Amino acid sequence: MRTIDHWLTSPWHRSGAAALAGALPVLAFPAPALWWFAYVALVPWLLLARSAPTARRAAYDGWCGGFGFLLAVHHWLLPSLHVFIFLIAALLGLLWAPWGLLVRRLLGGVPSPARGAAALLVLPSAWLAVELVRSWQGLGGPWGMLGASQWQVGPALRLASVGGVWLLSFLVVAVNVAAATLISVREARLPALASLVATAAATSAAWAWAWAPRPDVDGRVRVAVVQPGVVAGQDSGDRRFDLEERLTRRLAGQGVDLVVWGESSVGFDLDDRPDLARRLTSLSRATGADVLVNVDARRSDRPGIFKSSVLVGPDGPTGARYDKMRLVPFGEYIPARSLFGWATSVGRAAGEDRRRGTDQTVMNVGHGLRVGPLICFETAFPDMSRHLAGNGADILLGQSSTSSFQQSWAPEQHASLAALRAAETGRPMVHATLTGVSAVYGPDGARLGPWLGTDAGTAQVYDVPLAHGVTPYVRYGDWPVHGALLVLTALGVSEGVRALRLRRSAPEPLAPPARTVHGWPARPWR
Repeated sequence: MRTIDHWLTSPWHRSGAAALAGALPVLAFPAPALWWFAYVALVPWLLLARSAPTARRAAYDGWCGGFGFLLAVHHWLLPSLHVFIFLIAALLGLLWAPWGLLVRRLLGGVPSPARGAAALLVLPSAWLAVELVRSWQGLGGPWGMLGASQWQVGPALRLASVGGVWLLSFLVVAVNVAAATLISVREARLPALASLVATAAATSAAWAWAWAPRPDVDGRVRVAVVQPGVVAGQDSGDRRFDLEERLTRRLAGQGVDLVVWGESSVGFDLDDRPDLARRLTSLSRATGADVLVNVDARRSDRPGIFKSSVLVGPDGPTGARYDKMRLVPFGEYIPARSLFGWATSVGRAAGEDRRRGTDQTVMNVGHGLRVGPLICFETAFPDMSRHLAGNGADILLGQSSTSSFQQSWAPEQHASLAALRAAETGRPMVHATLTGVSAVYGPDGARLGPWLGTDAGTAQVYDVPLAHGVTPYVRYGDWPVHGALLVLTALGVSEGVRALRLRRSAPEPLAPPARTVHGWPARPWR
């Protein structure tokens, strides 16, 4: 132990240890998917920040840990952004500097019972504040939210229907804080915190299972996902369309209600290519279902390139269209291109900014079925799926393509997000991709049928149950975030009042300081 303490006296060693500790939670996400590890993954980081010799060092521990965390959960972007990913992680990692300060403030030394109890509330709230800020699309969006690691845990999905992924993040951090406290001040905290954790777990379980309404299935539809697999090289757009067409024709006679293609499945504007529109119309007639494609092309009716979900029926394009609203920074546009345009020279950043849509859309696809499309990383935003469910969508549809990251953890992690969106809203969700992983989840977030992996090129039909109840999350929204901000506000007010009292209670000097011949104030006699 002394050897470790001595090694950590070096600022560089300590910074490296903090970065490594911050990276540990990535093992809880797919592909490793060690969901249980999330409940202890923050403990080394917490213990390190707690032991910081100064407040400034605690802030550095928070910053370096945030850098490690962001680099780990976005490591699959390295081939695309190269050195730029390190700059992004360093800048966003600063968000965790105040968190490191709070860890030392509440858990440093031998915390009193009041400080220990406050830590269980304040530190998870501060973590949620960090997730809220970095969830802004301009900062990369909510990829790698800690609660998202619980996508395959039934009780956690029940909690998601109550407070969304935010509530899961809060509880995961709270358990980590309790574990760190038990380890660091075992003699004084074991009975109290063990009782607190047990009570909180029992209360949360009872609340989630007894109060949160279960989605009642009131119908079923058959949805087909067409995943062509990797198609590269010259004329890949035409060859991909040909393959998707052949796969879709196999669905004739299978009684499907909707056929979904992945993101960028059509590389040409349908107004410019009426031959493709006719072929899609023929597919709709052959299958007896509307076909939802995704067009990634320069539009003929307005300037710029759009990514759009376009619905085609037996009479041609229906006019239902959704233009992607939240674009991927650097992948689909360059923020402040005049400043960061050089990113295109060191990685596969967007050479031209795509244009944004303005409104979300709920489409009527026939058979009385209403669907809400999302494109690519929009499935990471809980507010977007909540809005679609509130506007009457029966099914959430995510159209994605992770073909640039086939050999990474990105496809599995992206597919897992749909489970959370389904559980939060009580609506089934279809995640259709070009090259895998495609997946479908029921209204409770449970997986339906097979995942289509990155090695699959096929058309798969899923029997999807429908439910139309209103979950607490859809009704009340991001209330855990609002509660966390109230906690932090109360903390700020109490700290301000405390500082004011200390200032007022400070003893007055017995005599005014006298200036010496050297210009320095002399100490008053006592």
